[in-house]
Amino acid sequence: MNFNKNENTYRINEDILEKEVRVVGDNIKSSVIPISEAISLARSMELDLVEINGNVKPSICKIVDYQKFIYEEKKKKRKIEKDNKIKRGNVKEIRFGANTGNHDFEFKKRHIIEFLRKGDRVKAYVIFKGGEIKFKERGEIILLKLAEEIKEYGVPNSLPKLEGKKLIITIDPKKKNIK
Repeated sequence: MNFNKNENTYRINEDILEKEVRVVGDNIKSSVIPISEAISLARSMELDLVEINGNVKPSICKIVDYQKFIYEEKKKKRKIEKDNKIKRGNVKEIRFGANTGNHDFEFKKRHIIEFLRKGDRVKAYVIFKGGEIKFKERGEIILLKLAEEIKEYGVPNSLPKLEGKKLIITIDPKKKNIK
């Protein structure tokens, strides 16, 4: 039997070392029986006896199709990893000035794309110092240009909003681009 080193391996059938096991499964009354009887019961149903918890006495074994069981376990693991990735999505902040030049804009845009690819949300903002608030249109231009140029990697939640002396836009990653 070949196992990947990363894959959780379960003891099945004759590999189970216990003398008695608690047997569970679909259409099976949970009971403690000798291992030989449990294996016979599984074979009579053309299924496998799989030890799902060997840390208790007696060990808990389930009568299932082993390949289907492994497939379902991998599916659960992928779903948990996916959920954790979605929840994990940190919020990264990128700050622009009202007079940000093209080189700085491109540099920061590359970082934003990298964050979005990793599945992180990005909060981009233009901060206005002193009398720059009079020219808030410059900030709107910067953020709208950013949203347009990264639209294949992320989706803005809304139009830029002014909060105090900051003009803010939040961008969520597109699911297909997450690595």
